[in-house]
Amino acid sequence: MFELRTLNSMRLALLGLLIWAAVPSLTQEVPVFAITQDQSSVKFHVKASVALDGTFDKWDASMTFTSPDITTGVLDIKIQADSVNSGSGMKDGKLKSKEFFNVKDDPFITFHSTKVVQTGPTTVEMPGTFTIRGVSKPETLTFTITGAGTGAGEIKGTMVFDRKEFGMTHGIPFVTIADSIDVTVELKGKRISGPALVLAQK
Repeated sequence: MFELRTLNSMRLALLGLLIWAAVPSLTQEVPVFAITQDQSSVKFHVKASVALDGTFDKWDASMTFTSPDITTGVLDIKIQADSVNSGSGMKDGKLKSKEFFNVKDDPFITFHSTKVVQTGPTTVEMPGTFTIRGVSKPETLTFTITGAGTGAGEIKGTMVFDRKEFGMTHGIPFVTIADSIDVTVELKGKRISGPALVLAQK
């Protein structure tokens, strides 16, 4: 009986040691950022015979991390498709139609990335899933980072996708439109808690 109690005590002590060792990793502080929307933007550009570019006025974005290592970042962008603003009501109406963004049936354009690949001292690639018109395909945002390691920073990057791969096969009468669409994402934010982000020195 004494040996059994001793064995149980040893097991409990070992379990307590394991739990104690795990606590620092469970409570480790991580960088927490807030996106400053009024200083950020999501824009698009399409090469066409007439100017066809603009912004999306309503969207949300978040960038979260599980450690100070920037490669642990997760990026989510959710755009309200009907907030497209090209500066022309006629163009906006066409872009909102079922031939293009189809905002009635597919109100959101989204991008979700769970991977950050550092490609240079201040550049990263974020491969992820881009969804528009209810069609999802892998796409990559390429970002340049400024302000890393400080209390505020900015990531600015682009993504180019083929509109026809997402079902936007129609054109606009009397306007020649290229197949590729350039998306520019500029996110400014500030760290509200946790340690600074760490980039590898490349």
